[in-house]
Amino acid sequence: MTAAPPRPTPGRHPGADRGGPVDLAAARRLLVVRADNIGDVVTTTPALRALRAAAPHARIDLLASPAGSAVVPMVPELDGVLVTSASWQQLPGASGADQRAEQELLGRIAAGGYDVLIVLTSFSQSPWPVAHLGLLAGIGTRVVHSREFGGAVATHWVTPPPDGTHQVDRALHLLGAIGVPHRGLETALSVPADARRDAATLVPRRPFAVLAPGASCAARRYPAERFGAAAALLADAGLPVLVAGSEREGPLVAEVVAAAAHPDVTPVPPVPLPVFTALIARAAVAVTNNSGGMHLADAVRTPVAVTYGGTERLEELCPRSTPATLLSRPVPCSPCRQLQCPFQHECLDIPPGEVAAAALALAGSHPERGTPDISEEIPCVLPAKP
Repeated sequence: MTAAPPRPTPGRHPGADRGGPVDLAAARRLLVVRADNIGDVVTTTPALRALRAAAPHARIDLLASPAGSAVVPMVPELDGVLVTSASWQQLPGASGADQRAEQELLGRIAAGGYDVLIVLTSFSQSPWPVAHLGLLAGIGTRVVHSREFGGAVATHWVTPPPDGTHQVDRALHLLGAIGVPHRGLETALSVPADARRDAATLVPRRPFAVLAPGASCAARRYPAERFGAAAALLADAGLPVLVAGSEREGPLVAEVVAAAAHPDVTPVPPVPLPVFTALIARAAVAVTNNSGGMHLADAVRTPVAVTYGGTERLEELCPRSTPATLLSRPVPCSPCRQLQCPFQHECLDIPPGEVAAAALALAGSHPERGTPDISEEIPCVLPAKP
């Protein structure tokens, strides 16, 4: 009797998972793509570390958004950055795709002389637009994750792991499929010395908290008046609070400070991202939304209390390298992936006292900054090393 053929793997296209290992030691120039937000770029740092170890003599550039490119000065594994507002990362109708901008980007990629393209994505993003640019630019090896058919656009088309996989592990999974072993699962940033000096001029002499109320969409932002109330409670407990954000977030920062109405809750003027990161690195605790601030705190090992909106699953993006408390309410609509909550933001219906208590517990258990032990409070733990 003839044996039955093996059952196809669910979610795997029959044309996927071909190509095999890539000899990155022979590569001259690599282009890694992660063209979305600050936190997304931070989650690529373990993959970039692995790539640098596998290709020690190659030039490694990152194709990033204007926001994400601000992380690059803190990633020593990178040699350069191509900054673009990628059409495939924009919402329909936002500003429209610009044909000339696409042609200009193609020219910049082609001029880079890259021999390997690695496209890092979240589960909901398509790699095919930028992979096709790589094909047109003459990049010989093009590595992507996808469950959707993309023909021969990629030379290495890898079936991705399950959708709920942490972003760090997803990126390392793609590299593992081409024979690149990981070099640690923790995110990490190297803050330049001048940024650390600039940050030192902004901080009080005693332990303090940094509160970052911003996020890239309203659905992930805890209400400013509640952040202000939480900040006032922290200050009343003897922990001054610096409220910080980008220049665009200036009105939000001002609203939080006004809501706190406390002399030890003060705004920080807009500073470059490395200085902002250095502020977080000096803090006893950070208080953030599920946003770039959360990922920066994780990467510099500052304990972080997170008001975690229901837009994403906790396990996809949660901090895993520093003590963290994620504050959220279970709701049937999560993960919603919405930019604006169509309901009453029930997932973030968290009393300010609960936010302040979580932050004080984290700050109190780690009064001296350094490399803290991994806390049992973290619900998202590192997977076992292979």
